[in-house]
Amino acid sequence: MTKMKKVVVIGGTGLIGSKAVKLLQDAGHEAVVASSHNGINAYTGEGLAEALAGADAVIDVSNMMSFDKAVITDFFDTSSRNLTSAEQAAGVRHHVVLSIVNADRLAANPYMAGKLAQEEAVAASGQAYTIVRATQFHEFTETLVDAYSADGAVTVPDIDFQPIAAGDVAAALVEAALGEPKNGPVDLAGPERGPFGSFIRTYLNAKGDTRPVEADAAVDYFGAPVVTGSLVPGGDSIKGAITIAEWLRA
Repeated sequence: MTKMKKVVVIGGTGLIGSKAVKLLQDAGHEAVVASSHNGINAYTGEGLAEALAGADAVIDVSNMMSFDKAVITDFFDTSSRNLTSAEQAAGVRHHVVLSIVNADRLAANPYMAGKLAQEEAVAASGQAYTIVRATQFHEFTETLVDAYSADGAVTVPDIDFQPIAAGDVAAALVEAALGEPKNGPVDLAGPERGPFGSFIRTYLNAKGDTRPVEADAAVDYFGAPVVTGSLVPGGDSIKGAITIAEWLRA
């Protein structure tokens, strides 16, 4: 008989966290929704000891959006140090954190620099861990369109893309949390790899948007220079199941 586990989801009310909580509950596990909204704050340490009592694993999908490198780096570094320290004190066996594929290669972007600091803090903590590095989410496509729109066209980087559905990300995080720690990173990507612009075109077609989509090697990724392979796994990776076309139809 499979042992039911207690898993604390930090950021459990967000896009990924809420899906992870539901998956855990549907499988019969105890999922603790941890967020600042219910008095649990990884950055300040508030409520961590109580939330982590008796937990088997933690999934950290906490987030902060900032374009200030110092602010975002401090948030991810401090939160990770507080969490892993509290986990060790509580006897939690496994820390799972969501990061981004190739965050180390994209660190010219402040958010990526923050995620890299998060990875480094977790790896140095002494706590058993798994870092799940995901590619960009299908759910972020509209933001990409807005960011790259100008003069009646959408001009994107001339590189490969392999986006993934948030539901597939949540499922991979849950699987990791219920399994043994890797004490290292695993890459996670969508089922399809192709030119960045092809995914944008699919999205625009579904929305009835006829603007042209152009690829330009000089275009960066939110301030980070990119080259072939920057936004996709370079080796083995876990593959999600949901294509962008399937996600758009859902």
